[in-house]
Amino acid sequence: MDANRLLREDGEERRLGIEIELAGIELDDIAACIRDTFGGHVERVSPCEQRVVGTAFGDFKLELDLSYLKQLGREQSHGHSSELEQFATEALAAVAKNLVPFEVVAPPVAISRLAELEQLTKALREAGALGTRSAARYAFGVHYNPELPATDIATVLRYFKAYLCLHDWLAARERTDLVRRLSTFIQPFSRDYCRHVLDPGYWPDQDAFIDDYLAWNPSRNRSLDLLPLLAWLDSDRVRAALPDEKISKRPTLHYRLPNSDIDNPEWSLLDAWNDWLQVESLVGDAERLDDLCRRYLQHFSRLAPQLLAPWAERVEPWLCDPS
Repeated sequence: MDANRLLREDGEERRLGIEIELAGIELDDIAACIRDTFGGHVERVSPCEQRVVGTAFGDFKLELDLSYLKQLGREQSHGHSSELEQFATEALAAVAKNLVPFEVVAPPVAISRLAELEQLTKALREAGALGTRSAARYAFGVHYNPELPATDIATVLRYFKAYLCLHDWLAARERTDLVRRLSTFIQPFSRDYCRHVLDPGYWPDQDAFIDDYLAWNPSRNRSLDLLPLLAWLDSDRVRAALPDEKISKRPTLHYRLPNSDIDNPEWSLLDAWNDWLQVESLVGDAERLDDLCRRYLQHFSRLAPQLLAPWAERVEPWLCDPS
């Protein structure tokens, strides 16, 4: 494996953003866990949002993941509402937190430091945090946002092709929760679109790829959401096609498939990440990637695990060695 893939084009180590959805404890308790684990101080943004700034990693955001409530909270924090409206928002938030997860958004960390975030998941678990499998209504996930080693369209396509080949294997390894699979949040890419992208002759330029992606996938609700990356590459093109979508542009992938099993003492952020490393490995082996694309096109409706067996069980810890 080419260790240079650990680095960006500018020679700096690639970073990884993590978002963890959870329930079971209050926003104040989550903020206290972050502060007590990594330092910093807590800033209250609204009844639905807080920040922990100046930690050992940077600034964490935590919020009730409901856009309407967050917007109301911001308006109230600037004095744009009545006392009755403030009370109504807090009451609505109290009800919503039984259905909507809190989300912890960590600042981007060097990939080699990912294991250090386990201190926070342990603290949250000890404080009573609940994850995906704690209730039938909890379609919670952990989102991984890895920077790419480069953002030229050839690199983007290699990552996307590798992911499409491995989606079924990743979902099987993850044992994605039924409620999450039935929800709209992490829909797989259609088989027709997979065939389209995995065709050996499909190497479009950036504009053509973005137009294709937007035509086939006019939504954030994909297990690998490319919209933040595509908006970073060409914001005007993406905004013109999806003016109402909430898209934060950044030079990262947005991998949304994994469960949030934060209340399971056997669970680790490294579990799903080590599976993701198979995508990284496949990207780094052009011959194997081409071969698997061809096999996928031949067998895409029933991708046999034995096709992956010679290499898929090899977990390569080059990006997350806690030592």
